[in-house]
Amino acid sequence: MLGFAIAIVVGVVSAVVMVYSPTVEKSLYPLLLFAQVIPKIAIAPLFIVWLGFGLSPKVVVAVLMAFFPIVISGVTGLKSIDPEMLQLSATMGAGPGQTFVKIRFPAALPHLFAGLKVAATMAVTGAVVGEFVGANEGLGYVILQANGNLDTPTLFAGLLIMSLLGVVLFVVVEALEHLVLPWHASRRTDAATTSL
Repeated sequence: MLGFAIAIVVGVVSAVVMVYSPTVEKSLYPLLLFAQVIPKIAIAPLFIVWLGFGLSPKVVVAVLMAFFPIVISGVTGLKSIDPEMLQLSATMGAGPGQTFVKIRFPAALPHLFAGLKVAATMAVTGAVVGEFVGANEGLGYVILQANGNLDTPTLFAGLLIMSLLGVVLFVVVEALEHLVLPWHASRRTDAATTSL
């Protein structure tokens, strides 16, 4: 959960900075893509060397796994605003702060929640990957030990628990989306039934 929470904060802030600064976007996008394609299991041992054993390496791997979909969906959502709406708000005297709070951010929320749902499951995977290489307890450690001992029932139980954690986090994000976005077309069941 801690890794997911940090990824949300850092990801949303990074998306806002990238949208408002094309120079930062051009500089960061290639680095983000480069970091995303590196298998996290391959770099997880480096975090053990740099950060030692304990919670920190697991959190860092979870952040790295969850960060990318949040940034990409945030940038896409913040850029998907109708230019005419932005011109209208400027004509009516809205400043950049008001435009962001009243127009850009609310319009970006559907995209952002889509990214958060993907990131929620990836954060669980990241935490378990972090436990594979640098923990003497936790779900990843149990799965790794079961694999080494050829303990198939425990291995499958660990995988099932990992999947359930991802599903629970996904459902929590989806419930939050229902609360925050009751106005969005995907939330209105009456619109879906009348179009059939």
